[in-house]
Amino acid sequence: MNARHAHRGRWVPPLLVLAQISSLQLGSAVAKGAYDEVGAIALAGMRLLFSAVIVCVLVRPRPGAMTPRQWRASIALGVVFATMNVAYFQAITYLPIGVASTIELLGPVVVSVAMSRHWRDMAGALMALTGVVLLASPGADLPMAGLLMGALAATCRAAYVVLNRRVGLLFDDWSGLAVALAVGACLLTPVAAVTHGATVARHPHLLLTGLLVAVLSSLIPYSLDMTALRRIDVRAFGVLLAMSPAVGACVGFVVLGEHVTVRQCAAIALVVIAGAWSVRSAPGRADRSPAGSATDSGSETLRS
Repeated sequence: MNARHAHRGRWVPPLLVLAQISSLQLGSAVAKGAYDEVGAIALAGMRLLFSAVIVCVLVRPRPGAMTPRQWRASIALGVVFATMNVAYFQAITYLPIGVASTIELLGPVVVSVAMSRHWRDMAGALMALTGVVLLASPGADLPMAGLLMGALAATCRAAYVVLNRRVGLLFDDWSGLAVALAVGACLLTPVAAVTHGATVARHPHLLLTGLLVAVLSSLIPYSLDMTALRRIDVRAFGVLLAMSPAVGACVGFVVLGEHVTVRQCAAIALVVIAGAWSVRSAPGRADRSPAGSATDSGSETLRS
């Protein structure tokens, strides 16, 4: 019975990551569909603001009870939230969602390569990295502005993976996530209000769009990410994210009618194969690693 339970448990993190990817990409499609009415910064600001308000109301964090270490981690994650939101939403202004997701994945993949200690782990991470390089290499005919924003999003995504796991282990509940979202909202919302506040005031229905984007792109994905990162290590999580380009390409095609070239399909296929490789091998080994043990301990604390 224990062996059967363990076998089923190894598939929980990949399913959590797949669920967050699907929700995140659908939210990105909703946001991009509204770009004719309002800019990326406004949607990124509404995304963080609504997410912070909802999570803080539900969680009711107690900032006075936080230690300096918890504050530092939460503030750092909040800064990353603000920068990552703007960078990615700007990237999908110029690039198809599947392509932008592939470039953004470069950050977590680099983390995975740096942390890999087994040849199978290294093979999966390098396969994903090859796909990203093929996609963004010279001759790929992609706008430079989109590539630069994607590279910034990739850097932030790598920091997000590391910091989200750290915050998840420092807190017994979701208070760290609530504070981080509040910090990000405080940084980004004033900028969004100055640049696009008048547009939103003229078209109040955009607030509903922002709320939907917040739920799909922030609340659901960030919560699932923190849950997954309490079960597996950062390296395994980074490679599991290799599934995101395929999901993004499918969502972009179905919702927005976006198309990808044969070269882009080949690059995305390499990244997805790397993700499938990690699904087969990473979760089980993560439980036996020191990082996995710490994560399991954090998960047990959360459930108690």
